[in-house]
Amino acid sequence: TKGDLFLKGANIEHFRAFAAKLMEAGVQLEQSAEGLRVWRDADTIKPVDAMTEPFPGLATDLQSPLMALMCLADGASMITETIYENRFMHVPELARLGANIVVQGNSALVRGVKQMKGAAVMATDLRASIALVLIGLAAEGETTVSRIYHLDRGYERLEEKLRNVGANIDRVSDDDAAARAAE
Repeated sequence: TKGDLFLKGANIEHFRAFAAKLMEAGVQLEQSAEGLRVWRDADTIKPVDAMTEPFPGLATDLQSPLMALMCLADGASMITETIYENRFMHVPELARLGANIVVQGNSALVRGVKQMKGAAVMATDLRASIALVLIGLAAEGETTVSRIYHLDRGYERLEEKLRNVGANIDRVSDDDAAARAAE
């Protein structure tokens, strides 16, 4: 979303492999005693290849948010999942938003697009749900994520926290979501 955030209390040492991939993509990270500043100066996101691994490698839990970021990269990225089968269940939902992803076995080729488009999508699990919310914030137009009970299992008051840093996000009832989709 091209934001500039300060994550109070965050420590880059807890996710060094993910941080390295973010920096490779052009995201800036600056650690201080109080926390971590995260921002992006460049106009484009660079594509990166990634493979999930046990700690201290790239956590499988961060694969889907990284894939969401790579959907907007200027080029192609290869993401390989080595920890869990069926960890690419979010790919069809990202495709609804305009992503160009081809899955073969445990690898996904992600060809970045200039702009994602808002759509109605469905969370398939906890990790997928956060990826859909994040890419929905960067997409043009409105994105509605259903089945957010997955999200609620791991992210307390997420919409409130995101609104506090400038996101345009609301929790709506199923009826409100259906009405918006029909418009």
